Amino acid sequence: MTTQTRLFLTAGKIEAERVFTMLERAFEEDGLPISTSEIDEDREIFEVSVYTFEPDEIEPRIMDVLGSDAFGLELKREQVPDIDWVAHSLEGLKPVRAGRFFVHGSHDRDKRRINDLGIEIDAGLAFGTGHHGTTSGCLDMIGQVIRREHPRNALDLGTGSAVLAIGIAKLAPIPVLATDIDPIAVAVAQENVVKNGVAARVQTETATGFHHPAMRFAAPFDLIVANILARPLMQLAPEMRKHLAWGGSLILSGILETQREKVLAAYRVQGLFHQKTLRREGWVTLHLKANAAHKAA
Repeated sequence: MTTQTRLFLTAGKIEAERVFTMLERAFEEDGLPISTSEIDEDREIFEVSVYTFEPDEIEPRIMDVLGSDAFGLELKREQVPDIDWVAHSLEGLKPVRAGRFFVHGSHDRDKRRINDLGIEIDAGLAFGTGHHGTTSGCLDMIGQVIRREHPRNALDLGTGSAVLAIGIAKLAPIPVLATDIDPIAVAVAQENVVKNGVAARVQTETATGFHHPAMRFAAPFDLIVANILARPLMQLAPEMRKHLAWGGSLILSGILETQREKVLAAYRVQGLFHQKTLRREGWVTLHLKANAAHKAA
């Protein structure tokens, strides 16, 4: 197993925020985990960390992003211990409630209540256990939209563990297409779909964006859900509009608070108008509609 390396620097609060923002923008497309944490509350000292398996390649890129003087900060390294993160995460993974949904691991089946819509997802190789603010926000918004609009079909784009597709299928008896660019994620998604008893409604496919025959066959969709990242969401705006039924709803997440206006602007150009924003842990989930008549006041 290749050992992961943490590249980190220590700075005051304002400098740390600047560095974090710069690194987040620079490495957004690389998908590298970047975090900031307070290590001295009294002095307001923070660490900004970048996690990578290729430190010799990433370190000079970090220095280049920060500039020649690098704010006068020293970039340090440490190896991250090899841990079975699946087992480790299950130890402290608690159930999550989002609207009527109760997302839980197999170890918490007995905690479901009579009226819960249970979604069983164990930590694994695909994103989406319900614990991230984007996932719980999407589930909450899905419940609100389906209750009001009664869609006839749905697409979960970038499905990951299929937690959102499963939620849709449990809430409404409609066909759901769940796609992901990662074939491993799709295999995990299919297992979860079967385990949750919605295989008759949810079709899982490996697809890049909207390029798959299943998309053409199922479109237009009354409901599209996409919990990915802000930049690909903005790039996909024209295709989203093309595949969304007139009057249909779009639920987007994977968007930081600071990225909200840019994402909304990209969709407004396509005639998709903001209805509601849910905020969770610094992330936002957006509800948009495909015609101006439904534009929120």
